[in-house]
Amino acid sequence: MPDSTTKPLPLSAILTEITEHPEDRISVAELTRMFGGRAIGALLFVFGLVCMLPLPPGSTTIVGLPLLLLAPQLILGASAPWLPERLKRRTFAVADLRLALPRLVPGLRRIEAVSRPRLPFLFGPFGERLIGVVCTILAVVLILPIPLGNILPAMAVSILSFSLIQRDGVIALAGYATAITSASVLALAAHILVSLIQQVISVLSHA
Repeated sequence: MPDSTTKPLPLSAILTEITEHPEDRISVAELTRMFGGRAIGALLFVFGLVCMLPLPPGSTTIVGLPLLLLAPQLILGASAPWLPERLKRRTFAVADLRLALPRLVPGLRRIEAVSRPRLPFLFGPFGERLIGVVCTILAVVLILPIPLGNILPAMAVSILSFSLIQRDGVIALAGYATAITSASVLALAAHILVSLIQQVISVLSHA
C-alpha cells in the first residue's frame, strides 16, 4: 500500500513521464490522472503553454477553450477538474510533446529547486478564487482572434497556475505582474488600432 505521506512528484518529473508515454497519443483524461490532486492547476499550466506556441491564426480560439472551462472551477473552489467527455477523449501526439516539453523541463527543474511555499495568504479561499478570476479573464482574451495577442496572456496563465501547484506566492506575484503587463499591452494595441481606424475614416471622409 502506497504511503499517503509520500511527497508528490514535481511537475517537471510528470512532464518527463508524459514524453516517455509508450503510446503514440495521450488523452486529456490520461493527463488528468497523471497530475492527480493538482490536476486543475497542472492542466491550466499545460494548456497555457500550448497557447504560447506559434500556432496558426485562430488556433488559440480552440486551444484556449479548455482554459475557459478550467479557470472558473477555481472560482467555485473545485478540488478536481470537470471536463466534458468529448474533451477528455481528445488526444495529443506524444511526438509533438517530445518536441516541446524537454526544452521546458530543465528550466522548470531549476525553478522548482528554489521554489517553496511562501506568502500563503495568496492561496487561501479568496486567493485561489482571485487566481481563477484572473485566469478566466485571460482565457477569454485567448479565445479572441487577436493577432499575436496570445503570448503574454498565456504566459500569465501558466505562471499563475504553476504558483498554485508550488504554493509559491513570489511566483504568483510574477504571474499577476505578467497579467497586468498583458492587459497594458493589449490596451495600448487597441488604442493604436482605434486611432488608425479613425485616421483612415477621417482621410476617406475628406477625400
